[in-house]
Amino acid sequence: MSFLIRVQLPDTPGTLGAVATALGTIGADILSVDVVERGGGVAIDDMVVELPSGRLPDAVITAAESVEGVEVDAVRPYAGVLDTHRELELVEQIADRPASGLAVLVEGVPRIIRAGWAIVVSVSAGGVQRLASSSAAPEVAITHLPWLPLERATILDAEDTWVPETWQELGTELAATPLGKPDKALLVGRPGGPMFRAAEVARLAHLAGIVAVVLDG
Repeated sequence: MSFLIRVQLPDTPGTLGAVATALGTIGADILSVDVVERGGGVAIDDMVVELPSGRLPDAVITAAESVEGVEVDAVRPYAGVLDTHRELELVEQIADRPASGLAVLVEGVPRIIRAGWAIVVSVSAGGVQRLASSSAAPEVAITHLPWLPLERATILDAEDTWVPETWQELGTELAATPLGKPDKALLVGRPGGPMFRAAEVARLAHLAGIVAVVLDG
């Protein structure tokens, strides 16, 4: 079974190799590594690892944190696409199918930033509208979005009063970015974490900006 682990580690030569060696001692096979954020002498990496049958994910945490200075932020099952740099491919797909562009967007975004689901929402005098939802998006009704209109991409308070109770129970981390207009937004959820990093939100904003231009074009 594959797991996505997010690790904080010293941004020094050899540290990632030491983590890989430690994971190898428990039979974990590293399938991909994606640098999420880097700065201040610390790197945040997402690693997709495959564990042998019968091996518990707790073993991953123990092995990784056996390397000095390494902390595991989160571990969760992962069955997504391993190519983490698919923005251009997604934009091309949307450009080829503009009539269903929003549907293509919400299915592609979770694979790119390793989230659980994505929804495009808008707000008007008639209330909140759900314009598109990924296949894994929760179906619970959203009746109030106090953060719309939205001027810039942001991490949302996952415990705010507007957040459905079922999302809170799952520990869903949330981020959103405007999609062309402040009253339309791309809302992304990551049940069980880990929390969204600033670099991920910037990446989301950049992608949404390009897609908005393509769909308006």
